[in-house]
Amino acid sequence: MKKILLVAYGFYPLNSPRAFRATELAKGLAREGHQVTVYIPGQISEMHRVFEKKTGIAMRSLGTLTYNKPIVSTSFWGRIRRRLFELLIEYPDIELAFKIPKALKYEKEYDLLISIAVPYPNHWGVAYALKRNKQLCKTWVADCGDPYMGCKTDSFKKLFYFKYVEKWWCRKADYITIPTQEAMEGYYPEFRSKLCVIPQGFNMTEIPIPDYIPNSIPTFAYAGNLQLKYRNPLPLLEFLSTISIDFKFILYNEQDFLKPYVEPLKGKLELRKYIPRADLLPILGKMDFLINFENGTSVQTPSKLIDYAIAKRPVLSIGTTLDSQTVLEFLQGNYSMQLKIDDIDQYDIKNVVAKFLELIR
Repeated sequence: MKKILLVAYGFYPLNSPRAFRATELAKGLAREGHQVTVYIPGQISEMHRVFEKKTGIAMRSLGTLTYNKPIVSTSFWGRIRRRLFELLIEYPDIELAFKIPKALKYEKEYDLLISIAVPYPNHWGVAYALKRNKQLCKTWVADCGDPYMGCKTDSFKKLFYFKYVEKWWCRKADYITIPTQEAMEGYYPEFRSKLCVIPQGFNMTEIPIPDYIPNSIPTFAYAGNLQLKYRNPLPLLEFLSTISIDFKFILYNEQDFLKPYVEPLKGKLELRKYIPRADLLPILGKMDFLINFENGTSVQTPSKLIDYAIAKRPVLSIGTTLDSQTVLEFLQGNYSMQLKIDDIDQYDIKNVVAKFLELIR
């Protein structure tokens, strides 16, 4: 039995890809019989206490974040001021870099410590904690989703001086885990020897997927974040507004720029609120096909593709330029151009857990 510590910002019951990552990893490690402790910001709620009893995972608090809810201003200058603070000092997440060392001051003798980003100040805080507390752990693994300095999808590049922060924590980490081989390009060459590819992991048997029954009209869905620079749905919606084919497009997203298309599509487009993954996957399994909007870079791969693979439905992947002919083929039931998602077993949480345990020195 190993003693394992996880430091995460997102965790159960939050509904986000990185919260899934942390939660599934903690549960998978606990199921293998290891002693798992998880530190998260904020108060440990009654839901967390129930989670503790059910899983055997010890939940601990990093402390309440003073600046976890930045002031949202409707004024132009207010938005500029908020964005400026984000760019200059990683506000409000920078607080984690100071909360984490304080919370972990008296922890010691863990076989494995896994810090999970985003946000990246999680890694900064652990690096500082290790500087102050040499007995904290034998092996530190910094788990990353999207790269930080090498991020290709943010509207603004990180300011130059954050590269020194990134190189500082990368030197201290024993390993840096990333979800795909292509993501290596998002990290400094001198640290690529520390990079290990460990994809998102899921319990493949936890959520039953119903047997597929074709819908009376082509029915397809997308679930996840959207933006106008990357993962832009507007070319698809514009095209769908021009065709007479009957269909149903269910979009789990209610961003304002989508709403003008509801009326022109006359019931063919349905906007829905985000729902928990456990509720979403069986619904995706009933779709004729699923939509993926690409990031425009191989460095960052949407984690939703794993959910799509589990749902076992064809995937229409749309890049920066819309191929209207392929869209028409999907609407006609021709899925020959579907995105192939290979080696689904690599996402099984048992295999993911085994890869993390192999890193213990």
